Amino acid sequence: MATKIVVACGSGVATSEMVAAKIRKLLEGEGVQADVVPVEVSRLDEELADADVYIPVVRTEGTYDVPVLNGVAFLTGMNQEEEFSKLLDIIRFE
Repeated sequence: MATKIVVACGSGVATSEMVAAKIRKLLEGEGVQADVVPVEVSRLDEELADADVYIPVVRTEGTYDVPVLNGVAFLTGMNQEEEFSKLLDIIRFE
């Protein structure tokens, strides 16, 4: 089963889709298969039920049962390599 990565923003359309596409491209470059799903925050609990990683692009409150990475890093490029390295570590140990 492929790793499921949930990327969330307020609407689940623009920002999360852009970050999800970037993550897909980065993973593809590493030869890694994953299901990268952009969602709106209101559907977060439902989508995280079977997720392996959560990457928020907006601030969300609460604690989660999956690793949480910094989605803004993928949006801006600042600290992206560090966050992507963490993502690869998580995926490889699944």
